[in-house]
Amino acid sequence: MSEPNPIGLRASVGDAGIPLARLNAFECFSRALLVGVIPLLALEALGSKQAVTHAYLLASLLTLSVTLNFASLERRLQRRWVVTLGGGFSLCAALILWFGSGYELAVAIGMQKAGGSLFAVCLSLYIMDYVGKRELIVTESRRIFYSGIAWVIGPTLGVWLWNGTSHWTPFVLTMLASLLALVYFWYLRLGVNSVISKAKTPSVNPLILIPRYFSQPGLRVAYLITLTRSIFWLSLFIYGPIYVVEAGLPGWMAGGLISLTSVLMLLSPLTSMLVNRYGTRIVIIVAQNLCAAALVMLFLTGDPKPIGLLYWVVASLGAAALDVVGNIPFMRMVKPRERTEMTMIFSTWREASNLLTPLLVMLVLLVAPIEVFYLLLALLLVLASVAATFLPRRL
Repeated sequence: MSEPNPIGLRASVGDAGIPLARLNAFECFSRALLVGVIPLLALEALGSKQAVTHAYLLASLLTLSVTLNFASLERRLQRRWVVTLGGGFSLCAALILWFGSGYELAVAIGMQKAGGSLFAVCLSLYIMDYVGKRELIVTESRRIFYSGIAWVIGPTLGVWLWNGTSHWTPFVLTMLASLLALVYFWYLRLGVNSVISKAKTPSVNPLILIPRYFSQPGLRVAYLITLTRSIFWLSLFIYGPIYVVEAGLPGWMAGGLISLTSVLMLLSPLTSMLVNRYGTRIVIIVAQNLCAAALVMLFLTGDPKPIGLLYWVVASLGAAALDVVGNIPFMRMVKPRERTEMTMIFSTWREASNLLTPLLVMLVLLVAPIEVFYLLLALLLVLASVAATFLPRRL
């Protein structure tokens, strides 16, 4: 038996996108506060980019194991408790980051990312449950706009609190933000509709679902688009703050760079207008190539220099547009009866990027400077743009 429609969403007069976007913004703010702090904290504790990369690689393995078991968690706990579990992970991560040291940070990073991943998977399912296909572009644009506000404020505020006040303040504020997100979530009383009601069959092994997912050409392309976009953002969040420090700029600019690039998310209404005019596929292709071109310039710049921050920002412009449209191919092409299972596999792009980014950087650093990684990422984005040409014209 399906659960009744949530009171909070019914109160929004049919527009479920607004409360869902607001909920997403609260959760994003809890992570944004520490996104600039964590790389600097890890660099201070571990001593080198290589060690930081290893910590993120270990964290990604923990996150991947959690996400691949999402379907099992949802069947055992119901989706609302999975969201609550994700919030609990975020709270525990902030505590470990506050008191931990050394490779304990890898556990904290993994828990924070696992919490964010569980939330994101559930949010995607709620959007597909309560938002019609024709409203997806508007909903995604609003969601990115709201979360953009969180990402504009959070990174700079977090680094400033960490550097300018007591070190514990951003961690306490993060825990309060996580609690706020959970309180608002329970206020909405999100339920599960009849399309993906609580399953009564045994949990499906995610390894069985992977061939089914990747046998569908459209879903393969959707995965590649979101994977390459996520690798870029993760690269910015990990190595952007380190780039700022190595370029000889003040430490507060580490959070400032992430906040500045996050301002571009506020342009999501413009992206929505471009989609209405030119179509989703064209916007995806142009955004991918813009991001790739800026990364090539970052590679050509060589050692970290202040001008490199400009290329980070330009690349982020393309990535911010992909944030609005990147999930649309999956949401429009996935079969309703397979939403939960296919969303579980699709959502592993977060964990795959968490795994691939430090792994690729680690391999590059064995034989070349990190600038070669920027060139490699640019090539991956171009490859994804070629794949996007095979999407339906009327996506």
